[in-house]
Amino acid sequence: MERMEVLDGMDVDTMLMHVGDFDRFQFLLIGLFSLINLLSGFHYFGQTFISVTPDYKCKPLPNDNLNTTTYLGCSKIIQDGATTTEVACTTGWDYSNSYNYISIVQEMDWVCENSWPPVVAHSFFYVGAVFGSFGLGILADRIGRLHVLIIANMFVVIGNIATIFSYHPILYVISRFLAGCATDSNFLMMYIIVMEYMRPSMRTFGLNLCIGVFYCISCVIVPWLAVGLGSWKWFLLAISLPHLLIISFYFFVPESAQWLISKGRTEDAIRCFQRIAYVNNRKIDVNVLDQLRKYADEHIKSVKNENLIGLFSTPRLRRKTMILMFKSMVMSLGYDTIARNVNGFGISPFTIFSICSATILPACIVILFLQDRLGRKALASGALFISGLFSAVAAIVLAVNENASSLLIIALSVICRFSINVAYNSGAQYAVELIPTVVRGQGVSAIHVIGYIANFCSPSVLYLGETWKPSPEVILAVLLICGAFACLFLPETLNKTLPVTLADGENFGEDERFYEFSCCCRGDNGIGSKEILNPGIYKIKYVN
Repeated sequence: MERMEVLDGMDVDTMLMHVGDFDRFQFLLIGLFSLINLLSGFHYFGQTFISVTPDYKCKPLPNDNLNTTTYLGCSKIIQDGATTTEVACTTGWDYSNSYNYISIVQEMDWVCENSWPPVVAHSFFYVGAVFGSFGLGILADRIGRLHVLIIANMFVVIGNIATIFSYHPILYVISRFLAGCATDSNFLMMYIIVMEYMRPSMRTFGLNLCIGVFYCISCVIVPWLAVGLGSWKWFLLAISLPHLLIISFYFFVPESAQWLISKGRTEDAIRCFQRIAYVNNRKIDVNVLDQLRKYADEHIKSVKNENLIGLFSTPRLRRKTMILMFKSMVMSLGYDTIARNVNGFGISPFTIFSICSATILPACIVILFLQDRLGRKALASGALFISGLFSAVAAIVLAVNENASSLLIIALSVICRFSINVAYNSGAQYAVELIPTVVRGQGVSAIHVIGYIANFCSPSVLYLGETWKPSPEVILAVLLICGAFACLFLPETLNKTLPVTLADGENFGEDERFYEFSCCCRGDNGIGSKEILNPGIYKIKYVN
């Protein structure tokens, strides 16, 4: 196909066409985004492996009669003739060291009645994610995406280093809260910047290739990095210090041009475009810059004071926002619960985690091939439904036989993880495209905050399996299928002019029905239109 410019005045997308929208500079951004993916996977799932609990039992006393004493996890049973006495552990515990890895649980003896610090700290990690995502999202719309990207990654370093020196449970909980504050923003801000500076037709390819390859690598090797280093302290240090490299992004990554223009900083946006043109070996005509200045003066002034509350001020935009929030809750809870459900299979949790994490790459390959063919709505809804369906199958299998084949349950878990990966990764782009440009930082962060709030329930959902083994699968099946149904009521964004202002967001997709999909073309002016717009104010058309 031949790409041609449609000059409907001047806008950011036309500027990208002049400076290069998929050239050397975009390759540089993709490379840096790959580093962000590696570090994000280490940070998010490192929380799991610093506090992994090995098998343990009471430590024998020197004068114990081993023939009459049975050692349990939190007590020992002494058989004296016909009398059986259960005695609480008072001399410590022996831990299984089959992987030669010492977690903080083992080092601090946080088991039995002292087992609360890791559980509380894990919850406060998500509390930090909620506060951090919301606060940094607001900050991103005030000081810019790039500054918040760097601030968030410094939270990772500060929180994790503080954890290493936390020898009291309260200090440990506080340090995990600080580390949690970085979660999501340390990834999302770079995602937004890369997407805004990339040709629309290459967004799905570039972003999902990075996520599929590098986030997958990160998740697969993170348990073995912990095992290889042997100690939770060295492991936490190893996954923290590389975040200092993100400071160098000040010299390589431009601030969002959309954000700069929306704040009236047109000259700063022009400098960003000139920098891109220099790297891509392009020259910008002075008249093009003058047209961009005129565009900014005419189109941006009226949207300076719009904020997050505006997403709920009109009925259609409020409905879309509420559906996105519900979808985020379902996807986040499903993703986290399925990813952390690694116990009870009769196989090492390190191995199970790596096997399930290996589904990230094929999930992103599916997105690469299908997202721009089926559309965002069909892919997100279909992936959620498949994940819910196989969760239901797993629930039925466990309900019939709680001791069902481990390989069968693992196979069903892998399919669920694969499907939820497709839904989660495609859903991230879907939400960014649906939220109007003027409140994108706040809006997307708020949606992710709601998702992290749902993650609070993940440990409780897994714990219900102690009462009735199929409980987690039943709950996930119901929620995931409901999420799939809710997605049908969102408008398609593929090949559509995306919203810039809140008014655009209210009117976006108003004539679309829940049963209409991008792969079922309705004509040039409908859902199958060939008009493509980068999130915000980018416009390109493709013709044969």
